[in-house]
Order: sequence, then C-alpha cells, then structure tokens
Amino acid sequence: MDKLLVVNLFVLVLCSVGRVNSSAYDKIVTHSRIRARKEGPNVCALQQVMGSSKKYFSTCRNWHKGSICGKKAVVLYECCPGYMKIEGMKGCPAAAPIDDVYGTLGLVKATVTQQYINESQLRGDIEGPTSVTLFAPSNDAWDLLDPNEKLKLAENENQELYNTLLFHTVNQRLVTKDMKNGLVVPTMSEDHNLYINHYGNGVVTVNCARIIYGNQVATNGAVHVIDRVIRPVSGKIKDILEENENLSSFTTAASAADLLDKLGEAGHYTLFVPTDEAFDKLPSGYLERIIENNAVITALVKYHLLNSVQCAEAIMAGSVYETEEGSSIEIGCDGDFLTVNGIKMVLKKDIVTSNGVIHLIDQVLFPDSAKEITELMGESQSYFRDYFSEMDFASAMRPNLEYTLLAPLNGVFTEFSVNILKLLLENHILKVKVSLSELYTGQQLETLSGKFLRAFIYRTAVCLENACMVRGSKEGKNGALHLVGSLVKTSDKTLYKVLKDEGQFKIFLSLMETAGLYDMLKEEGAYTIFAPTDDAFKELTSEDLTLLKSDVTALKNILLYHISNGIFISGGLERGVTNMLKTMQVFSNKLWEMLLNVIKYTDLMATNGVVHVVKNVLYPPGENDLWVLLQKLIKYIKIKVEKIKACVSVCVHLAHIFAEPFANAQHFLMCFDL
Repeated sequence: MDKLLVVNLFVLVLCSVGRVNSSAYDKIVTHSRIRARKEGPNVCALQQVMGSSKKYFSTCRNWHKGSICGKKAVVLYECCPGYMKIEGMKGCPAAAPIDDVYGTLGLVKATVTQQYINESQLRGDIEGPTSVTLFAPSNDAWDLLDPNEKLKLAENENQELYNTLLFHTVNQRLVTKDMKNGLVVPTMSEDHNLYINHYGNGVVTVNCARIIYGNQVATNGAVHVIDRVIRPVSGKIKDILEENENLSSFTTAASAADLLDKLGEAGHYTLFVPTDEAFDKLPSGYLERIIENNAVITALVKYHLLNSVQCAEAIMAGSVYETEEGSSIEIGCDGDFLTVNGIKMVLKKDIVTSNGVIHLIDQVLFPDSAKEITELMGESQSYFRDYFSEMDFASAMRPNLEYTLLAPLNGVFTEFSVNILKLLLENHILKVKVSLSELYTGQQLETLSGKFLRAFIYRTAVCLENACMVRGSKEGKNGALHLVGSLVKTSDKTLYKVLKDEGQFKIFLSLMETAGLYDMLKEEGAYTIFAPTDDAFKELTSEDLTLLKSDVTALKNILLYHISNGIFISGGLERGVTNMLKTMQVFSNKLWEMLLNVIKYTDLMATNGVVHVVKNVLYPPGENDLWVLLQKLIKYIKIKVEKIKACVSVCVHLAHIFAEPFANAQHFLMCFDL
C-alpha cells in the first residue's frame, strides 16, 4: 500500500480516537497520549507556546502547524493526568496514589491553593464525609493577582480568602465528561454559580478560566487545576453595560437598536463592546446620525454580538463565527492577544456574566450593511474607487436614494481619455439597489447616464450587458456593490450595424443577404451571432462562393448554424466544459455542441444581440472538417449544374431528331429528373 496513504489513514485514526462516550477534553488527552507513545507508558505530548508558560494538550491542527495563537510551540512530554514516574523506568508506569481533595492538591503541584486552604480554615470543609470538586488555581495563577487583591484576601482574618476558595468549590464530584457546554453549577459560596464551557478543541473553561490539568480523582471528589483565580459573577451583560460609565456610547446604541433588554435575558452570548474612546475615533456626530436609522444602528450593534460564549482561552487559532447581524467575523489570537478580523483590538478579555462574556475593544466594528456603498470598495477595485472620487460621482448620488455600483477589477482598466472614461463609468452606477438574487434574464436597469443595462442569468454567471460579476458582492446601507470582470459597454447599434461597421464581415453579410437572413440582423430580437471574419473564407475562391450562393437552402443551413436564439455573453460560457447551445439550424431537433475555434470572445454588444468573432466557418456535427463539408456542397452543386447542362443538351438533340416539341411540360421536366 502507498506509504502516504498509510500515513494519512493513521493520522485520521489518530485524530478520531475516543469518539464514543468521551468528552472533547478526553479525546485531546488521548490524542496527546498516542503522540507520545514512543516515550513510554502514560506519557502525554503537550505543546508550550514559546516565550510563555502556556501549555496545551494539542489538537491535530495545532500539532501539524507547530504553533498556537500564531506563535511557535515546542513539544513537551509529561506524565498524563493520574500517573507518575518511577526512577530508572521509562515513561510514567505508576498510577499516582489517590488521596483526599486536600492531599491531591500537593500531587498536582497546586501548593499555593493548598496553603491558602490551611490559612482560611477551609480544610475541614473539604476533608469531611463529603464529595466535592475543587477548581484549584495554579501557583502561577495566584502570582497573576494584583498585589492589592492579594492584600484584600487577608482581610477579616482571611474571611475574604475563605469566601474566594469556597467559590472555587462545588458540592459534587465533576469530571470533564460531566462538564457539558453551557453547564451552570452552584458553588459552596452562597448564591453564586460557576459557568462551564466545553469547546470542540478540547478546551474546558470555568468562568473563562481554562482547566490546564484536569480529572485528578480524589477519595472524596476531584481536583482540576485552572489558569487563573476566578471571581463571583454578578449580573447579566445588560447590567455591566449600564454600570460601566466608559461604555455609555455602546449602551446608547444598543438601546436605540432595541437590543439592550435582550442582553438582560438568559442566554449564551459573546459581546465585543467598543469603549467610549473607540466611538470618539469616529467622525464627529456619526453616532448621532445613524442612531435615527433603525436598520443601520441595529445592524451595527448586532455585528458585535455572537450567540455563543467564546472565552479568550478557548481561542487557539482563527475561527469564523456568524454574528447576530447575519454576517461573519473572525476571532483569533496572536500570542496573548485576542484578535477580531485579524486586528489586535481587544483591551480587556473575559468579563464573565450570567448570560455570557464581554470583551472590550478599542475599535467599532462595522458590518457592510452599516456602510455607505462607496466604503465597500476594496483594494482590488481601487482604480474604480479613485476614478469615482476624482470625477465626483458621489455628488450626483442623492443621499436619500439607493444605488448599485458595478465595480470593475483593477486589471480591466487601460488608458482612456477622461471623457470616454467618464461615459464608461456612468454605465457602472444603477439608479436602484439590486441584489444578485433579484436579477433575472430580460430585466433592464437604468444607469446614472440614463442608459439601460440588460441582465443575463446563466448557470454559473450573472451578467449585465457584456460585464459578468465575480465573487465579492456586498450590500451597504444605501445600496449594493457588485464586482465585474470587465468594463460595462452598451450599444445603440443593431447586429447588422455592428457587423457592417466592424468592416471584417463583408463576406458573411453578403451570404446572409443571399440566404434571405439580412432582416434578422436588423429586426428586434435577442440573438447570438458567431460571425466568421473575411479571413475565415480565404480558402474559398470567388467561384466557390458563387456556387455556394447558388444553393440557397444549403447556404441557409450553414448560416443558421452560426446563430443562436438568446444572448450568450462570453463570461456566461463556463470554462473547462463543453457549452451546449441550440442553434437556429437544429439538426434533428437536438442540442449540438458548438465546436468553436474562437479568436476571442469579443462580446460586440448590439441592441438585438451580441456578436462573437470566430476564425472558422462553423459546420454541423458529424463532419470532421469544415472544408470537407464545403467541398462536398460545392461538388454537389457542380455535379448538379453539369447534369442540368447535359440534360438540356440531350433534350435539344432529341427535339432535333424527332423534329417535334415535347408533348407537354411534364415530359420536359422528366428530362431534368436528377
């Protein structure tokens, strides 16, 4: 078996272990155990972020990337939870001795918590005939506390310390498989709860503190080591907003959007709250202007809200989340910094409430629906954006109306005179807001210049005149933006006029006239013409063309094979596959493949269709070569002419022999029976 296939299968199994009756945390620990199997029994592989003390039982994704939160991670090998080393033996062959909760704190090296339990007189409460779970801050977690907070813990004969530790304790045994996402459990501290979140990447948080060493079972409960000291939760998100004076601008916006009450109800939310300083960075009076526009202010506020709890410690890589507004934001991390849409903007993380978590940010987030359409243009449309600004098109757009911008990509611009460019760009502003889902074939949309653009819907493309849209459509508060792959060009000429003015289709037009198809090019309709240039006929002599014109039926069949009902823009023809078009010469009423040897899809637009330039005359299916077909037709015509000449000669000769006219017309026609 292929070695690469074996490796891939092994990785797949490795990343899928423990799927039955185990939590995400348990799966990650099992994965880490398998990763370290060469180090001996019961050894787990961890990843530590370089330059920090943060260690993780790693996901497959982070393991293969070799990094966490964008920072390089080094691999460590440690005993898996519940096991220990024996001197002289490989790995961690010994199961750690089981002790009560207090004694277990020493086994997991949470010695500061153990010391504080002694000082606060809590030891008696957790050593009695009871079953408890202690979420024990690591020694590093205690060091992270502000010195003033540490002093406060010693007040009133360690009563504050006692209450804090009691808040970390639950009056039942809980292991990670019991810790379902969104679980709320009462603590031994009166009237306070712990809020547990269990994420798919194996991270488990308690009031947004991460369990860094879990499931150490004790004789009277369990111990989980966490990475910070947690505080009692007071109130809901609404309460935090209303109590914090530095969040008044967002609170005002949330109230105007009728969202404040929702944030005071039960739920599981993540709210990114811009500070008042963040709002101060906006143009003067901006908030006051949009606050009267319910749709815009609602979109702006909802764009800051997720319908799930995302604690900072659960974010180990960029993940995309749908906001309450309906569009998405990316939440990631860069070292110790939480990022939003790739930007380090989070000032304070993990303000835990009873219905979610708040992260304070120093920038206001704007969804597309809260932006002017001119603000939706990105770098790939910077030329159009610059021309739009230089020619002051914005002044022609009334503030209370909606528009649609058709923004060409930078690559389509070449050198134009200012006047021509202005005329072209006027074709890129529609007097109405229209989304992709609202377009249909046959629709006509008026531009700022008063011209009308026709819409064409294809299986894999949406086009307006010759310009087809590419990915990246956006909708703003006063209109829509669609990216197009070419400049929009309109025409006031018929197909006949287009072909004539081009000057390279004289023979084709002459043949169309002979076949009685001239008027089709001039009349109203919707046609696609695959027009051979004069060079396409260069292998035919003037005699050949004269003979071809002499059989109108054959000529008409060939010409109709170059014409299709409906308008097919080049951008609407799917690349890499055979596009089936129904020509006006149907051939057994089937759809035939147009095997086009095309010079270029020129999209010469006309009022009644479009012209594509081809360098060969097209021929019906079943013929391997065009010239074979034409030679057969010409040979057939020549044979027919020769037979007519021969027949006339014979008949005249017979008339002389018998010296009498034919009895009637029927006899005469019989002579010409071919």
